[in-house]
Amino acid sequence: MNDIFQIIAEERSCNRSFAICIAVSTKGSVPRAPGAKMLVYPDGKIFGTIGGGRIEKRVIEDALTALKTNEPALLHYDLLKQLEMSCGGSMDVYIEPVMSRNKLYIFGAGHTGSALAKRAAEFDFDITVIDDRKDYLDEIHQPGINKIHRAYSEVMPGLLFNENTYITVMTYSHGCDREILAYCIHKPSAYLGMMGSHRKVELTKKMFIEDGLATSAQLEKVDMPMGIEIGADGPEEIAISIIAKIISVKNKTAIQ
Repeated sequence: MNDIFQIIAEERSCNRSFAICIAVSTKGSVPRAPGAKMLVYPDGKIFGTIGGGRIEKRVIEDALTALKTNEPALLHYDLLKQLEMSCGGSMDVYIEPVMSRNKLYIFGAGHTGSALAKRAAEFDFDITVIDDRKDYLDEIHQPGINKIHRAYSEVMPGLLFNENTYITVMTYSHGCDREILAYCIHKPSAYLGMMGSHRKVELTKKMFIEDGLATSAQLEKVDMPMGIEIGADGPEEIAISIIAKIISVKNKTAIQ
């Protein structure tokens, strides 16, 4: 069997979420000794074991809760009183969620997209800038920013979308923006926003509803025009307004 620390390293390199469960202390008759470890994934699958049976089932449930709240916990389990296990001992189990990094997709490497990538690099985002114009991508020199030079329609099917995905749409073309929005609006995400004037936004909503591309409820969840209203002028200020909105969503903080 692969060493659990090797598995942890592999999962981290693949940017996956999981919870580490460690039996830190035991008393009396228990199925595993202190130091027993188990990984629990968001779908309920596990690697390793802390003893099987009802204790393991309960720890898995608590680990899934920790993954949802992103909060570690030190929990005490009385095997007889709580779980009706004949072992009769008790275990203290530490559960720590390890969350995947937030992915930020920036569709469009123009002035604002480039400025947003540079600002977002100051925070803990896995950033990917996508554009079909190589010369614009080449202007982004900051380390740690992934760049994809391909047509948007070719790139999107290969991207990962989940509850930790943040999507910003700001290409050089209204048509491209709407094509990307039409695809991404049906994918899971923490945030989806599109840059544009109020007229562009209203026209986009009208077109999407008339063409059956999205419902009014889905469109209301899209941040467009993108960012918070700070009277931004120019790419750098607009980028700041967008990253501020993204951070507020990430931290679940309402903007007054």
